[in-house]
Amino acid sequence: MDTQRDLPLYFQDFEDLRRKNYLYVDKTQYLAQLVTRYKDFFLSRPHRFGKSLFLSTLRAYFEGKKELFKGLYIERAEEEIARRQNREPWEVSPVLYFDLNAKDYESRDTLLRRLIAQLSEMEKRYEVEKGGEDPEDRFIHLIKALYQNTGKQVVILVDEYDKPLLETVDDEVLNKEIRSLLKAFYEVLKQCDRYIRFAFLTGITKFSKTTLFSGVNNLIDITLEDNYAGICGFTEAELDLFAPEIELLAEKQKSSVEKTRARLRKEYDGYCFAEEGEHVYNPYSLLKVLATSKFKYYWFESATPSYLVNYLKQTNLFIPDLDKDLTIGVNAIQDFRYNDNESIVPLLFQSGYLTIKGYLSQANLFRLGYPNKEVRFGFLEELLPLYANFPLDKIEPSVWDLYQLLNKGDLAEAMKQIEGILAGIIYGNIPNSEEGRPLREQYYQSVLYTVFILLGLHAQSEVVCATGRIDMVVTTRKHVYIFEFKVSTAGTAQDAIDQILSQGYLKKFARTKRLVHLVGISFDEKRRNVGEWKEVVRG
Repeated sequence: MDTQRDLPLYFQDFEDLRRKNYLYVDKTQYLAQLVTRYKDFFLSRPHRFGKSLFLSTLRAYFEGKKELFKGLYIERAEEEIARRQNREPWEVSPVLYFDLNAKDYESRDTLLRRLIAQLSEMEKRYEVEKGGEDPEDRFIHLIKALYQNTGKQVVILVDEYDKPLLETVDDEVLNKEIRSLLKAFYEVLKQCDRYIRFAFLTGITKFSKTTLFSGVNNLIDITLEDNYAGICGFTEAELDLFAPEIELLAEKQKSSVEKTRARLRKEYDGYCFAEEGEHVYNPYSLLKVLATSKFKYYWFESATPSYLVNYLKQTNLFIPDLDKDLTIGVNAIQDFRYNDNESIVPLLFQSGYLTIKGYLSQANLFRLGYPNKEVRFGFLEELLPLYANFPLDKIEPSVWDLYQLLNKGDLAEAMKQIEGILAGIIYGNIPNSEEGRPLREQYYQSVLYTVFILLGLHAQSEVVCATGRIDMVVTTRKHVYIFEFKVSTAGTAQDAIDQILSQGYLKKFARTKRLVHLVGISFDEKRRNVGEWKEVVRG
């Protein structure tokens, strides 16, 4: 079987996609919901999730390009929408489209030049004279002039409104300068409200009404609304549109369609953006696997965003906690505060590394976790070089060697490799709060946990049993390793073994047929590595 359909893998522009006849998953029902509800909206979604494509769909709609919507939901709905709004169908409005998705914002002038360049292009297109020097003054003048010249209210679309702030998150002075510039620019939305027909802003982080958007109180945040859970990404029902590609993938994988769809769900589904919203697939990863007929982890092709790496360097994140159910308040989940180390969990959610796993209505809490296998594995692989001097191209060969050693029970050789990994711990990447202090046990534990997960091993941290918590359990096909960690000032390797025995941790594995290894490790805080280790094997 073969398929010749063109998948919209690299398209971010709706008009380009439709004119070239690429496959399009119809999202215009959400457009209809928006234009009949109010007029000023904000949406947060992770990168590579289709925000730019949806924004360009809005642009084509408000520019009255009816021919692009042939056969789509909005084509059927527009007559009724126009009747209810007392206007002609496909009414054309002036559209001001700002794209702030630049790679680097090295200075305030970088942002200033980008805003001015886009304002200049729009002034030229609509034949409006420049109305000042500052971007906010030109913005105000442009809106009012368009309204006066055309008699039409203006549409304002902003893509990645927060990119300049995210890219400067580790530079407090520059971040403050950029925030001040953007605050004045976005406050134009409130000042010119009577001249605006519709406004839609997208980004990764949610705005804070006490900082950037303190002067804009009329934006409706639809990020976590059930009715918009599927506005970006692909739902399970929408996956049916890719039936030919899924059949081809199943054929090339020598599997059934049913098993192939189950694997697609496990690898790429699982994102949830509302209390009761349906799950969605990462659109980029899904399209890539269907286009190539190969299961790989594609979301990380462009690597972890620099803003997230910078934040992780500043925070004391215990990596194993991410594999447990994290709970966070409904309001706190989007409360990202720049230069606040406690904001790492909201940032991980907004960036797509964690997603909503459940809603506890009585407590008004969300449960968070990794959305799928792709994100979990890819995120940990990106984290290892952050903790240790471990090049990405060396990770897979090294972890494979370590896997083979653990799987055959050769802990002595495995510990040599572990010591080599720990020797590369980068002091400059230790959380700011820990600088100048001995490395804590949890820091070593995070590194080892990350390594074990990348091995493809079943690794669990802080495993609860009747008499306490086991620091880490690693399971292979033939062996179970019970790890207990100490730092040298708190105990020896033998103390760790004694704790495993005295606390009865072995009872949890009484029925296993695997060899059980009791492993005590004491970390030397001066050497910043394994000081000593001991092993007791129980058959």
